[in-house]
Order: sequence, then C-alpha cells, then structure tokens
Amino acid sequence: MSKQFLGSRTIFLGLVLLVVGVLPWTPLFAQEAEPLRPRVPVMERAMARKMIPPFGFTKQASPDIIAEGKVLYEGKGTCVSCHGEFGLGDGPVGRQLTPSPRNFTNCRFHARRRDGELFWILKNGSPGTGMVPMIPVTITEDEAWKILAYERSFCLNWQR
Repeated sequence: MSKQFLGSRTIFLGLVLLVVGVLPWTPLFAQEAEPLRPRVPVMERAMARKMIPPFGFTKQASPDIIAEGKVLYEGKGTCVSCHGEFGLGDGPVGRQLTPSPRNFTNCRFHARRRDGELFWILKNGSPGTGMVPMIPVTITEDEAWKILAYERSFCLNWQR
C-alpha cells in the first residue's frame, strides 16, 4: 500500500472514531458561562436599562456609526483580542480565559440585553469574567456606544 493511501486511511479512521465518541472531544476554547444571565448587579440594572446611546438605539445606528465601532473594536478598544474577529469569543487572549468571553453572534443574548446594560459592562467590567472596565481608561463613552453598535451587528438579524 502507498504511504498516501495509509495517511488518508489514518485520517479517515481518526475522524470516524471522533464522530462516534471513541476519542475525547474538547472545544478549542472555554465555553461562555451562562450566556443569557444578566451581568449587571440587580441594584444597578434598572438604571442601566434606561441608558440609551446618543444616536438613539443600537438598532438605529447608521452604517457610519457601525463602521466606526468596527475600527474601535479591532483597534483602540482591543475587543478583538478576546472576542475575536467575528465576535465568537475566540480571540487569542479569549481562548485562554475561563469562562470564555461573550459570543456576540448569540441573537438570544442580544434580545435579552438592553443597550444600557452592555454599556454598564464596558464601564464597570463583568463580575466573574475576564472583562475589565474599559471606560474611561481605554475608550470614551462615545466610543463605547459605537463599539456596542458594532457588537450588535454580529447578530445578523439585530437591525431587522
């Protein structure tokens, strides 16, 4: 038998064993802990839920605001290092964290959290996670709202 045939056969057998559960499967990064649980403390949640961005709501953000948010997310805000390029919570730093960072593609999460709650997290950090306060140390309040508009865009039907 040729080496190429044996190599292909070994890969195929490994995949079959993985699928049927003979080999242990581990995710590439830690799983997000309780993705739908609110992170804002109960005593501050009502106030946080009333906060709105200066441009209205993230659902109303213009393409320009979302584009500015993307630049901040990938640059100054350093969000991409934990949350990843596509918002999956799989950035190079995020893969090291337990629990993993927020997965912004989870539309159920976006449906449950108001803009002000997400802003509160950027300002105060997220208890029990690796998310640290970003305002005013790294970004301004105005920049935070733009980042949130971009983060919301990871849910493909957020603005519909």
